[in-house]
Amino acid sequence: MTDIEELLLSRIRDVADYPEPGVMFKDITPLLADPAAFTALTDALAEIAQRTGATKIVGLEARGFILGAPVALRAGLGFIPVRKAGKLPGATLRQAYDLEYGSAEIEVHAEDLTAADRILVVDDVLATGGTAEASLQLIRRAGAEVAGVAVLMELGFLAGRARLEAVLDGALLEALLRV
Repeated sequence: MTDIEELLLSRIRDVADYPEPGVMFKDITPLLADPAAFTALTDALAEIAQRTGATKIVGLEARGFILGAPVALRAGLGFIPVRKAGKLPGATLRQAYDLEYGSAEIEVHAEDLTAADRILVVDDVLATGGTAEASLQLIRRAGAEVAGVAVLMELGFLAGRARLEAVLDGALLEALLRV
């Protein structure tokens, strides 16, 4: 285990039975509260952005905003929020995706993405991969190229990696931690 992995893991708190019985929630708020850990996380994700040749960062609502915005700033890139449907004013592109029970929609301002853009999607957790997959569809529909997906942690038992690798077309998928 690397020093950064140890630092990040040491600042993630397990919360049993949240949001429902049987779930072990990975709370990143202690990591965000620690300037050294938050800086290390931001630097690591910014390095991934630079390595992929990304021109913009897409952050997925809501914790992807918290991580993606400072990563974009550190890497000298623009930041584009992908929001839940109905949260962005003006014209948007919208993408539906399936959840365990039902479906949801996300959206983006299409004019914020161009054919010249290479987009790195940043989020806190890769779980089943549904939201990330929908964001890739949105990015491509807007005409931009997907540089990859970078997350703080991957919940390997939920098989999100396999789902995303099937649609990444060779773009990078990187998790700083795998739990």
